[in-house]
Amino acid sequence: MEVIKEDIIIIGGGMAGLRAAISAAEYDSKISVGLISKLYPIRSHSVSAEGGTSAVLNPKDNFDLHAYDTIKGSDYLADQDAVETFVRLVPEQIYTTDHWGCPWSRNPDGTISQRDFGGLSFPRATFAADKTGFHVMQTLFSRALKYDNIHFYNEYFVTSLIIDNNRFNALTVINIKTGEFLAFQAKSLIFAAGGAGRLYKFSTYAHFVTGDGDAIAYRAGLPLKDMEFIQFHPTGLVPSGILITEGARADGGFLVNNKGERFMEKYAPSKKDMAPRDIVSRAIMWELQNGNGIKGKYGDIEYVNLDLTGIADKLEERLPMITDIARKFNNIDPANEPIPVRPATHYTMGGIHVNVNTETTVPGIFSAGENAAVSIHGGNRLGSNSTNECLAFGNVAGKRAAEFAMSGNIPDINMNKVLDEENRIYDAILKRNSGENVAAIREDLRALMDRYVGVFRDENGLLTALKGIKQLKSRYGGISVEDKSMTFNIELQWALEVGFMLELSEIITKGALLRKESRGAHYRIDFPERDDTNFLKHTMARYTVNGPEFYYIPVTITKWKPAPRVY
Repeated sequence: MEVIKEDIIIIGGGMAGLRAAISAAEYDSKISVGLISKLYPIRSHSVSAEGGTSAVLNPKDNFDLHAYDTIKGSDYLADQDAVETFVRLVPEQIYTTDHWGCPWSRNPDGTISQRDFGGLSFPRATFAADKTGFHVMQTLFSRALKYDNIHFYNEYFVTSLIIDNNRFNALTVINIKTGEFLAFQAKSLIFAAGGAGRLYKFSTYAHFVTGDGDAIAYRAGLPLKDMEFIQFHPTGLVPSGILITEGARADGGFLVNNKGERFMEKYAPSKKDMAPRDIVSRAIMWELQNGNGIKGKYGDIEYVNLDLTGIADKLEERLPMITDIARKFNNIDPANEPIPVRPATHYTMGGIHVNVNTETTVPGIFSAGENAAVSIHGGNRLGSNSTNECLAFGNVAGKRAAEFAMSGNIPDINMNKVLDEENRIYDAILKRNSGENVAAIREDLRALMDRYVGVFRDENGLLTALKGIKQLKSRYGGISVEDKSMTFNIELQWALEVGFMLELSEIITKGALLRKESRGAHYRIDFPERDDTNFLKHTMARYTVNGPEFYYIPVTITKWKPAPRVY
């Protein structure tokens, strides 16, 4: 069996992973950086980010204001020391990517343009039309290719993390192109594998975003934090779920119900359509429940409309991608008719528990981006606070991992555990001739999560979901794959991904059941109020053979005391 050794290994080729790779490579040219991605980096889901990246660039803005907006948006579950650090790290990353060639949209005077976004008290979202993620990713990938000490392992699928004596020992990996099973070792490791949005059916995520990084870390003993907080973006295009950027509302678009009413005035009298995402998503769902939805054109899917006809003159310059998407996927010209939308799974606020230095509980293992929970998002992430997190903490993770690698060494590999994982995959799954269909389990799980662990939750629904997940896990124990080939065996990859999805679905659902309050994106209709007395704390999930073990740690409060969220 081949064992590949690098000084640093990064799991994930998206925005956080690429930024970490560049940071580590620049730290010392003698450091070798291996970046493992299950697909070509420029196909990573980061390219789908559309609307903006918040940063304090305008002299009229300030760090405290950005921090306060973020903390209030989080429903006061964000760690305030982490937020204060975060907002100060971001401006440098905007200017750095600008110098590297990112085509940020400009004002007539040549300065970087900024737009409003949901929950902001100042328009600080920098943007590159509505293709922000695409342009930042192109910039980072082009930059990363300049470094001889960054080695890309594209189309390699990580199956497990081995921790031995409380340190990183090895990763087990499948070369998707050949089916070869191999191991990777390094002095330090960075998780930057993204979120877990495809646990749900109606989602803005690409289909490969299945929570691999969270599940792999969890199984190895790293605790996950605040996993019950799943963001639902208000404007997923019906029926596909493709993201329609918040920038569309920032530039003057608005939501209307089946009566043509601008209903957001009822739910957020001041910010209206530019309230935070959790508030807008709940408002849409309430409109649908109250009989104010639109139905018929797209089967049984009910929706509201996003009206952009009043900003037709801005569409080609500021919103070209969503204009093109509406035309191609729905045969709609948004200059003349509204776009059908409803809430779609969009972001995982939780993730691997890390501190503000991106360090996990195991020395030498770091995490950044959506894969991590620093926590700067708490119960609800503000729009435009994701790409900046990837840049800021990706940079931190790369430097910290490089510092660790400079003084570390690669341990002797635990080959017994490597071989156990190989046998689990090739003997227990690939060689089994008959059994449960993986795709059927996956779709049943997604339907379960959509129905019971969505925008609105209650005890009965969550218990029903847990019962269903238990049944699906039992079925999963007897799966088989029809494709027995080694080359590009995507069915085998799906089988492993579904195992990750089942693990995380149980954590999310149990965490939601235990949190008997409503906070941010977690809304319990049987406990509709926020409860700071009992639940101003982070939910932690630790792996055991009998399922997740939960415990809690306090939220760090510096100077912003919890208060009602009024928009």
